[in-house]
Amino acid sequence: MLRYRADLRSLSFIALDAVLVVGGWLVWPALPWTARVPLIMTLAALSWLCAVITHNTLHSPMWRSRSLNRVTQVLLSTTYGFPVSEFVPGHNLSHHRYLQTRRDVMRTSKVQFRWNVLNLLAFFFVVGFDVTAANQRYAKLTRPKNPRWFRQMLLEAAFVWGIKLAALAIDWRRALLLVIVPHLWAVWGITTVNYLQHDGCDAEHEFNHSRNFVGRAFNWLTFNNGFHGMHHAQPALHWSLLADAHEKHIMPGLDPRLDEPSLAKYLWRAFVLPGRRVRFDGAPVKLLQEGPDDDWIQGAVAVDSTEPVGAS
Repeated sequence: MLRYRADLRSLSFIALDAVLVVGGWLVWPALPWTARVPLIMTLAALSWLCAVITHNTLHSPMWRSRSLNRVTQVLLSTTYGFPVSEFVPGHNLSHHRYLQTRRDVMRTSKVQFRWNVLNLLAFFFVVGFDVTAANQRYAKLTRPKNPRWFRQMLLEAAFVWGIKLAALAIDWRRALLLVIVPHLWAVWGITTVNYLQHDGCDAEHEFNHSRNFVGRAFNWLTFNNGFHGMHHAQPALHWSLLADAHEKHIMPGLDPRLDEPSLAKYLWRAFVLPGRRVRFDGAPVKLLQEGPDDDWIQGAVAVDSTEPVGAS
């Protein structure tokens, strides 16, 4: 029933997250803080990885069965912490279609601090309000045109917030540390990674619009999320095919400075020493005066009268 056997890895990570949340909840009273802190950190990392799986699934669904895809989206919503159908408007229909323009609600020019590490830390909080507002407006306008998407979003929301409220009612401390904190880390991380992947790139270039992180271990853990240029070139291409496609279709035309072998080294260089906001070629990033988002929602609702999951 799986479209690609590689998604057994995705399912394993989803199952591991569920096991650790439930198991951690049950044994929490007996755990010393020396065990509790690593558990919380592991759950935060797993929740972020499930957010990456969410991203992949909403571009290229796992299953041949529509029903199984819907069930998987509900499960992913409980691991990521938010209704995953809400990923579609801001990401699939805005960011992918209008990269780094005023119609991209996640464009990196929205943060313009002189100290680059502040741009990284603030990016989520600056774009978060706009993304949330856009999601709500899209849901309102698309409800009569695409009731299937709207019902799926409501189903995911019912499971997500029902589980969180039940956990808070049972034990708010455990709920905060084992559920809510990991979910907040996941949504912060999956949003903030956009800054790493696009700031200082050339959005108008056929290949240089994205920064790629090509480390083998990193991409095994993140389901090839580092091959971001190829993902933008073919959003519906399954994640397991991105590495080969990157080598074949992106690398011949890509400036080699946009293939980063190490995420850690890039973070140090970009945000610590020297910590300057520069283009991939070393020139200063030129930022135009920011303004409100241009309206992209009316067009998206008019065109996307069918279920948008998996499309971009």
